[in-house]
Formats: sequence, C-alpha cells, structure tokens
Amino acid sequence: MARRTRNRRLLTAAALTALATGAALLSAPASTAQVTADTPSVTVRPDPSYQQERFEGWGTSLVWFANATGDYPPEIREKLAQLLFGDDGLALNIARYNIGGGNAPDVKDYLRAGGAVEGWWKAPAGTTREDTDWWDAEDPADWNPKADATQRWWVDRIKKDITHWETFSNSPPWFMTVSGYVSGGFDATTDQLKTGSVDDFAAYLAGATRRLERAHGIEVDTVDPFNEPNTPYWSTRLGPDGEPVGGRQEGAHMGPELQEKVLHALAPALREAGTGAEISAMDETNPSIFAQNWNAYSPGTRDLVGQMNVHTYGTGQRTTVRDLSKAEDKRLWMSEVEGDWGDGQSFTDMRPGLGLAQRIVDDLRELEPRAWVFWQPVEDYDNMRPGGESAKGGNWGEIQLPFSCTSQDTLETCPIRTNTKFDTARNFTHFIRPGDRLIKVNDTSSAAAVTKNGKGASLVHVNGTTTPRTVTLDLSKFRHISRNATVTPVVTSADGKLERHDALTVDDRAATFTVPAQSVTSFVVEGVSGVAKDAPLLRKGHTYTLTGVQSGKAVTVADDGTGLVIGAGDGSASQQWRLSAVRPDDGVRQRYEFTNPVDGKRLTVRDNVPVAEPHTGERDAAAEWIMSTTGDGTWTLVNAATGRLLEVGGQATHEGAAVTTWPPNSGSNQRWTVTDVTD
Repeated sequence: MARRTRNRRLLTAAALTALATGAALLSAPASTAQVTADTPSVTVRPDPSYQQERFEGWGTSLVWFANATGDYPPEIREKLAQLLFGDDGLALNIARYNIGGGNAPDVKDYLRAGGAVEGWWKAPAGTTREDTDWWDAEDPADWNPKADATQRWWVDRIKKDITHWETFSNSPPWFMTVSGYVSGGFDATTDQLKTGSVDDFAAYLAGATRRLERAHGIEVDTVDPFNEPNTPYWSTRLGPDGEPVGGRQEGAHMGPELQEKVLHALAPALREAGTGAEISAMDETNPSIFAQNWNAYSPGTRDLVGQMNVHTYGTGQRTTVRDLSKAEDKRLWMSEVEGDWGDGQSFTDMRPGLGLAQRIVDDLRELEPRAWVFWQPVEDYDNMRPGGESAKGGNWGEIQLPFSCTSQDTLETCPIRTNTKFDTARNFTHFIRPGDRLIKVNDTSSAAAVTKNGKGASLVHVNGTTTPRTVTLDLSKFRHISRNATVTPVVTSADGKLERHDALTVDDRAATFTVPAQSVTSFVVEGVSGVAKDAPLLRKGHTYTLTGVQSGKAVTVADDGTGLVIGAGDGSASQQWRLSAVRPDDGVRQRYEFTNPVDGKRLTVRDNVPVAEPHTGERDAAAEWIMSTTGDGTWTLVNAATGRLLEVGGQATHEGAAVTTWPPNSGSNQRWTVTDVTD
C-alpha cells in the first residue's frame, strides 16, 4: 500500500471559518489592547539561519476517547471528528493506535471509562485468568479479527486525514504478564512482562499491526512496544475478594534490560508479519528517564530503533534527548503530553490554554521534535468535573464530553465542550504546518517557522502575563523582504478565539503589534524568504572562540600543542577556531569542522578525548561537530563520531582545567558561547 499524502489546503488567517461550537475567526481592528506609556515590550527576532528538519505535524493517541466514543450516534462522532481532524478544528494529521492488552474473560472491568481496550486475542470458551498457556501466534483461531471495533471505527473515519500511523502498547495481554492483570504488577517497580513471553509479545504486536493494516487499508509507519515503561506508575491491587480494585489504566513496568529483549524480538517479528513498519521507542514519561534508558541500550539495540519517542510530563533535560537524537541521526517525536494548568474544570479560564501553549513553545524550542502529539484531546467530562478524579475537577483534554453516552443520546443530551486549550492549540496547528521548518527565535515565549515553500513564515507568541505586551517582529534575518510584505496577527484571548486583525505593513524590516493580556497570538508573515547574509553565526572561513557557560573560560590549545584546556579569554591564537569545512546543508544536523587558524590543527576526538591534531585532508567524523542552540545565545557541540558533547570535565572552572567529552546531560558545562572574532 502506498503511503497516503494528505491533500489539505494551507490554512491562512483569511481561510479559517467558524466551528459549530462558536470558535469562529473574527475580523478585528489592528489592535484592541490597552497601550500605555509603561506597556511592557519585547522584540522577537525569528532567525531562519537555524532551521529544524521538516515538521511532520500534530497528532493524538486514539485511546481512550476512541474506545469510548466509537459507537456513539453519528452526529456526535462526526462533530468530534471535525473538532479533532477537520481544517477548522485541531487539524491533526498523525494518529497513534493503541494495541490493547486486555484482561482475562473472567475479570470484571475495573479500569477508567474507555481504558479497557479490547485485545486482539481470542480465548477458548471457558478461559479464566488462571489459563495462561493457550495462545499461539501462528494459530488463526487465537486471533480475533473483529477486536476493538470502537477504536477501529475511528481508524476508518480519519484515515484520509492521517499521514503517519503509529501503533503502540500500554501493556501485554494478561496471559503474558507476571501479575496476570494489564493494570500492572503487584510490585510496580518490577518487570511485568514474563521473560518467557518476550517472543510472544513481539509476535502479538506485529500480528495486530499487520491485521490492522490489511483490514483498514492503511500503512503503519512505526510501532512502539512500550509506554512509560521504566516508571513505578503501573500496579494492580486485589481486594478482599481477590478481584482487582483501583486500577485506572493498562500499564506495564519494563526496565532497560527487558526493553532491549523486546526490541530484539520485535524487529524480526515485524519482518515475518510482512509489515514495513519500523520500531519507535520508548515513549518514556520524561526526557531524563528516556536518556537513562537509551544510554543503557547497547549500540546494537539502538540500531533497531528508527524513531525516538519521548513524553514531556517532566521537562528537564529536553536538550539531552535533542542531542542524543542528533548523535544517533534519528527522528525524534514528542509523542505524548497532556495536563491541567488550571484550578478546577473550566471552559473559559485562560490559564489552561496559556499553560498548554507555553509547553508547546518550550518543547519545540528545546527538544526540536519532528512531531508533537497530544495524549488525547478528548477527555471524559464526568471524570474531569468536580468530584471526578479530583475534588475540584480538571482540564485535561482540549475537548470534553461524557464517556457514558448511549446510542439514544444527541448533541443536546451528550454535549461536547471545548476549553481554552482547544483555542490556543489551534494557534499552533493552523499556522505551523507539516512540511514547515521550525527556526531559531530569541524569545522563550515564541515559536517560529518558515513555510514549506520558503516564501513566508509564522510565529506564535504567548503572553501569559496579566498586562498587554507590545511585540515587535524583527524580520532582519530574512534575506528578501518584499515591498508588500505583511504581518497578520491572529489572537486568542478571553475576548475571542482566533480573531484575525488587520494586516500590518512591514516598515524598516519590522512590524509592531500590542497583544492582549493572557493571550496567544499567531503572526502570519507574508513576503519574506531566504536567509540574510549576516544572519548565520556559523560561516565558513570565519574564526570563533568557544567560551564555557559555566566556567566563563575559553577552549585553549594546551602548551603541548595537542591537549585542550580552558583559559581566560584573551583571544590569542590558541583560543581561535576557524570554520574550515561544512557538510552540505542538513538543517540543524549540519556538521561543522573547526581548525586552528595558525597551525591548521583541527578539533578532533580520539578515545573520547578532544585534541588538536594535524589535518589529514580527509573527512573524519571524529573531527565533525553538530551544533545545537535554543536561541539563547549558547550552543552544544555534538561530536559526529562519538555522539558525546564537548564539555569542561568535572564542571571545573579553574585555569587549565581539561576540556573533555561526555554523553549529553544538559549541564551548563556542556554549553558554550560561540563568538565570531574574525579579523
């Protein structure tokens, strides 16, 4: 089957239309914010000289909402589909299908609404939780080709909109687990997949993926066998009657050693099943645990993974995973996150919308993902209302409706509600589109991209404060600015959703607009292209110094002419590095080579130690560096051969301390200020 290419018109501010929920794009004057002499101001400078790889898009997992709503009345399902995948809704183009594990037939459902996703197995009549040795992946009778009808209704409904399908697992089926239940082990810190079931689990995932493809005429691109595996989240507790109680969802702990075994079993299982899907891993809950798991994998295991998936429920060490992906030359997804960012269920409070918007900005800037994926934009209204999961209720999801509706319900009796996260998310999904390239920006409250055709740009700015803010877009980093260039603000605030304001004329390569308090504004920039000649910091033939952020001292060739140390920045020849060669343009994965301008020695890594050594005239990955920045003026240098970062060993700050390399860890001793000292 050929991979589908979504044919969707490019959404611009003028093209948006009203949703049935009233989330309309309105015309508005140039600015309605109250401007005073003391109105705070910021200059935001998008810089296309630093371009990420082409953005693959925005997505969602289908559970649990798809499981809960797949048999709802047509008018309810269709409105949901439009809100999620329609051009005027969230306009999502990536979907993650959950391969359910499924509890034993004699176990009464105890999971949250929508959480009991049906497995693809078919147990013999009379099977109980005690019967665990009956399943055979090669026996068609042990598969249920009609499994999971509700989630699969959604597959058929949205497949024309989806450009990347991924399957993933929260838990193996009950008969492959240690506890015998899909909600986790009795000890949440011990491995849940039975060691003797590794091959069966791999065959189960591969077989379900291939059956899904054939049944629905889709092509699954990636398969992730895990979900937050190396965490203590997933556990099962039995009540006095021996029945499970308190479980909320499927989940299974698997430490790095067991993860490796699964990955080594899954690769051949996918080939044998006849699917072209590659492996993604490991959907860990935050970048820190992801890095812990990844660094525990052997090189051979890492080679099996085609796409790195990480969640950002924790936000530390995003740049660690960013640099790991560059070192491995693999795609990186932010594959799941959700949150509340409020104080009790509300559909008008701007704080949840602002919290989500800032999370997206930070993820795009620090992690540099190829895709950004919601956990599930649709949540159970009853579970989120006061008295549900918490006393005050919650704002998880961008859309809420009851997960208890029946075939007799209507939109009046089973209402669909959207909150401010739905509105602010559209400020991103409508204006940063698949094929665009995210670019560097100097402001931590903004994300920017150049359009797929290179003839325009977009910038999304979050003002989380309680006062208006004057934003000046400095477009001087673009090479060409048309005389007719314009900047059109599209504002979401408490006063309106995606309100289109009058286009601003670009004057002296800039445009200014005052955004309201507590708002998210998309700036649609038309008539700009290219990269200004003086925009790139790193330019062939220019000379630089590398100064440690933590130490405040510069990389210096030691007295022996080979070793590298840090020294007071005096700008001497021993501290200067000329950009003498670059790999052909590869965006943020471009490689650079630095040589000393006096003796021609290049910055190289041997046995994990950085040295200045004579240039052989030949390309050498050990002498090539991949540069990363968050736009704050500091950089990391990833060695192309080792994947290790240039750093000051032991976080030292004293004169003569050794410059070393170490795996990425987001430490300030791994960040450098790169200064152009070209004469």
